[in-house]
Amino acid sequence: MKKKTDGILFRFALIFVIFTLVSLLLCGGTTYLNQMRDYKSQCLENIRNIGDYLERLIQDSGDDFISYQKYYMEHFAEIDIPYDFDEFHEAHKKSQLLLAQADHEKYKELSDFNFENFSDEMKKQYFIYDHEFWLLTFENARQSFGLPYTYYLVPKEKELRMVYMIDGERSHKDEKGQKADKGKYLYLGDEYYDPIDKYPVQWNTWFSGVRQDEFQVWNNEWGHTYAYYIPVIIKGQKLGLIGVEVNVSDVNKVILKNTIVQTAAAGAILFFCVFLMLLFVNDVYIARIVTLESDLREYTSQKNPDIAKKIEGNIKGKDEISSLTRSFVNLIYEIRKHVSNIIAASKQLEETQLWADKMSRLANKDPLTGVKNKTAYDSEVLRLDWEIANRKCEFGIVMLDLNFLKLINDTFGHSQGDIAIKKLSAMVCGIFEHSPVFRIGGDEFLVIVEGTDYKELDSRIESFKAKMDEIKADDSLEPWEKISAAIGFAIYDKNNDGSVLNVFRRADKAMYSCKKEMKAVRTD
Repeated sequence: MKKKTDGILFRFALIFVIFTLVSLLLCGGTTYLNQMRDYKSQCLENIRNIGDYLERLIQDSGDDFISYQKYYMEHFAEIDIPYDFDEFHEAHKKSQLLLAQADHEKYKELSDFNFENFSDEMKKQYFIYDHEFWLLTFENARQSFGLPYTYYLVPKEKELRMVYMIDGERSHKDEKGQKADKGKYLYLGDEYYDPIDKYPVQWNTWFSGVRQDEFQVWNNEWGHTYAYYIPVIIKGQKLGLIGVEVNVSDVNKVILKNTIVQTAAAGAILFFCVFLMLLFVNDVYIARIVTLESDLREYTSQKNPDIAKKIEGNIKGKDEISSLTRSFVNLIYEIRKHVSNIIAASKQLEETQLWADKMSRLANKDPLTGVKNKTAYDSEVLRLDWEIANRKCEFGIVMLDLNFLKLINDTFGHSQGDIAIKKLSAMVCGIFEHSPVFRIGGDEFLVIVEGTDYKELDSRIESFKAKMDEIKADDSLEPWEKISAAIGFAIYDKNNDGSVLNVFRRADKAMYSCKKEMKAVRTD
């Protein structure tokens, strides 16, 4: 029996392994060490930009955030916020309702008030709206940038404790107000003892009020992470710390990926090694290998599986070349079988993809009007907020509200109400033909104007108003066809707007003012 050490497979493998290990060890080891040295500074710069984005949003809110933090620290144990909320608009509407019920001369709009003058009920409701907004903002930033954790801390210096005021990792509150695994409401005021000797970067950032050029390393129940902190100072008042964390495992994955890419060039060495080995076995094995190569080349050019029978007829003996030839024959048969399976799977995959595309379009489409829905608008907000963070954004928001829809529904029926909604939708799409139109409520439409519509926004607004006047004067229309709608708009200002929400609020305010001028404000 022939020893394994005498076979061509063993000698070929031995030389191949030696050359491969040496080349990859030298190239890969050097590359990995360089990546480990450079990546930390790159990672610090990346999460610093994310922290800057969150800090800008807080700075833009100014006194509102100061009042929010003060109320939080004094009343968090008294507040019940649903644990599983995923939007803040409902809380915003409740705040506006309370505001509308208050003294209108004292509180004209949410932007014109002094929080300290609010009633206890109004303070509480506005705090709920504020907390839902900020928590979703931090969570969206985390998800958008693929981070494991973002949060806002309020330090207690004397006790060396940190209060997680905006906690990207939500916790439940039980009926006794304690932190629990399950609960209807969100647990607020979570705090931990963080000694300075264990977490020096965190405390140095707070005490100095200056960012540190290094990470705080965390190794706890949430994983092994690097944390970077940004002090929040508004009007000279030091308020807290923004925390942004990145997984160490993610860092290592990036380093490993870069190492693999850069060391791929070492593969060229393998071809040279193969060439040397072919010279080594040339005199003894080359004739049979050439025959096998010729047969395989014929198969490659013709893709004819019947050539396998010809190759199989050239097999002689039981050495490594014969075994290799048999393997090629089996491979040809397997390829033929595999190709048939791939063709069938490819057809099925194409059909599945078409179905998935159709479902995706339906999920973002309003069934009544055919325009985009609230889900599609939320996606556009994420895109625009990212562009705002990168300072390359130019857009406006137009808000429209159909007047007297409830009166139409109650008087003529919901079918006529649907006709009115569709007529307004068609009119808006015709005027803002280059911009996406969204139906964000029963009688509310929103247009994100960019490009041509953005540059010619004034003329578009005038066209809409002219169309309203034309409909008003047309006595041939049915009552439900004689639609009336309020319109308002706002343009993104890079110096004052930190998010799409700021632009949305100003557009909504302008639309509401228009509605009051038209004497179409809801009284129900």
